[in-house]
Amino acid sequence: MSNRRRPSAANLYHAVYLRSPAWYARRARWFTHHTRTEGPVVCAGCGRAGSAADLELHHLDYRHVTVTAGHWRGQEGDDDLLPLHPYCHELLHRLIDRDKLLSRNRTRRDATRIALTRLRPKLQDHP
Repeated sequence: MSNRRRPSAANLYHAVYLRSPAWYARRARWFTHHTRTEGPVVCAGCGRAGSAADLELHHLDYRHVTVTAGHWRGQEGDDDLLPLHPYCHELLHRLIDRDKLLSRNRTRRDATRIALTRLRPKLQDHP
């Protein structure tokens, strides 16, 4: 198993699910729940506050994203999603994709945790 992202033409998750009503609804539920229960949402990378308008959600696990008869279901747990600014999110994916130790033989959750540990000091210094 690899944590590397495949080109979006070959990856239905990126090409279809992240543009589907199921994802938009799941994403809205995540932000509503976290804003109500935990207050302002903070980027897991740089630590700066953000909102649904300027944060993306990174998946730690894809097991609960399913498609049946062409219909997507997003039943990710709240703990399977991390808020990140687009810049922080892209850097996280670049590190996971380029580092062979992170991209292979690790769970996506572990690869993300290790990558964020490496990136946070750099992102927190970024203006």
